[in-house]
Amino acid sequence: MKLKNRVCVVTGGASGIGKAMCELFAAEGARSIVVIDRDEAGAQAVASSVNGHAEVCDLADGDAITDVLTRIENDLGPIDVLCNNAGIASGGDPLTTPIDEWQKQWDVNVMSHVHAVRAVLPAMLARGEGHILHTASMAGILTSHGNAPYATSKHAVVGLAEWLSITYHDKGIRSYLLAPLGVRTPMLPDQDSEWAKSAAGPLREPEEVAQQVVDAFDEERFLILTDPIAADWMEFKTKDPEKWLKGMRRLQARIDAASE
Repeated sequence: MKLKNRVCVVTGGASGIGKAMCELFAAEGARSIVVIDRDEAGAQAVASSVNGHAEVCDLADGDAITDVLTRIENDLGPIDVLCNNAGIASGGDPLTTPIDEWQKQWDVNVMSHVHAVRAVLPAMLARGEGHILHTASMAGILTSHGNAPYATSKHAVVGLAEWLSITYHDKGIRSYLLAPLGVRTPMLPDQDSEWAKSAAGPLREPEEVAQQVVDAFDEERFLILTDPIAADWMEFKTKDPEKWLKGMRRLQARIDAASE
């Protein structure tokens, strides 16, 4: 799939990977780019830089997501590419993280994808073509130390993306799963921490990740990994889960010791 003349929507497009995708999509010749974010100033700035459109939306609000996407299709035409990219990473362990924080992560990290898919999928199926990207994380395939809500919600995103690919691929809908390791964005503030050095893998720039997304679009390839080491870690986990868990526990012990 080429992006030229496509209508592209990116949630969480005001910064980080979302911003980089908007910029690269414009360079690839997308007809319209819609930047959706709760950060109005950031969304407007990115939209202006790509000659696109900004929409302010709380991605935890399902009705708001549906309304925005419906309006986009009415104003700009059918959405060809939907990038469910918005996410949050607050929280800690299950005992100390308030239940309302769990709910907030679930609403933004998972349900925003569900509401967006429900809004655009019927028209895509009717046309026989559509492209939907889900930004998860390697936290959704492996896990993430120190943040149970994030790891749990990102696992759900992986499951959703896989299910959509299995169910709708042969009906013309292409699903893509972006599972980054460490990326230099506000989502990874402590880039010199023990966890970042040991578990986040080689850090990538948002622009590198955006190019990997475009490459996957060109190939219509489901899984987008940001570094080859991620595939090795996936294989290790699958081949010997018990050994993998022991290694992750050792890393947790190092993280705990470093924080004391």
